[in-house]
Amino acid sequence: MSVLGAWMWEGDGCMDMNGADYLSKNRQAWDSRVRENGRHTCVVKPEHLGDPLPILDPERWLGNSLRGRSVLCLAAGGGLQSALCAAAGADVTVVDLSPEMLRRDQEVARRHGLRIRVVEAEMTRLETLGSESFDFVIQPVSTCYVPDVRPLYAEVARVLKSGGIYVSQHKQPTSQQASATPAKDGYFLSEPCEEGRLLPPVLGEWRHRESDAVEFIHRWEDLIGSLCRAGFVVEDLMEPIEGDKLAPVGSFEHRSGFAPPFVKIKARRNPRAPGSPASSLWVP
Repeated sequence: MSVLGAWMWEGDGCMDMNGADYLSKNRQAWDSRVRENGRHTCVVKPEHLGDPLPILDPERWLGNSLRGRSVLCLAAGGGLQSALCAAAGADVTVVDLSPEMLRRDQEVARRHGLRIRVVEAEMTRLETLGSESFDFVIQPVSTCYVPDVRPLYAEVARVLKSGGIYVSQHKQPTSQQASATPAKDGYFLSEPCEEGRLLPPVLGEWRHRESDAVEFIHRWEDLIGSLCRAGFVVEDLMEPIEGDKLAPVGSFEHRSGFAPPFVKIKARRNPRAPGSPASSLWVP
């Protein structure tokens, strides 16, 4: 994989990289990855459709049943989360920037007789979706592809029903800062932790980064603080176990033992979220 081109901020907030903004670059990256059957483009396994909830929700954050509930799979194309939700009986909409990823959802829906609505859109621009339309929003790791999480959280708060659940996964700031491979004295922090900081491109395949995509760092203040300021109450948080300090030095598992790569957050839309009706009394 060759190094990406020159990086430059433009006045509209997008990134000019040899003429292509970060949205176009990331759309192209994921379209290409689908065509190459790359990482994170594998569709659901048929054997998981019979009992999808343990695969979709091992923490049981979504309750005992999704039957009849409305679910938005956000920035989640690829035929995995949407298919599991639909197999669990949910009314499913999947939004993604990549038409090729959405094509996977359509193919899975046809193959297994599932009802899945697909919408091609950027995660911070959900104008085609009605306010308070969903009981749940499920978002796999993808906030690293936008420079500012605040518009994203505002849109999720808008489309979620009062009391609805938002389950999101993110790349941890320290993992994004840390070197991909260890030096003599271990992994080191090579990138400042500044909100919306553009990460330099990487060569090769690293499971904590996407070498073909444009990625940004988000601080904990923004990942968690902005979520609360958007009208959410954080109910749970976990770090998926990826690390093994006994794994070969420099491997993803070894590195993850020192810099956990991901975090998963359960948040509930506060009935008093910005823009919510003030007709009911909320008591903490």
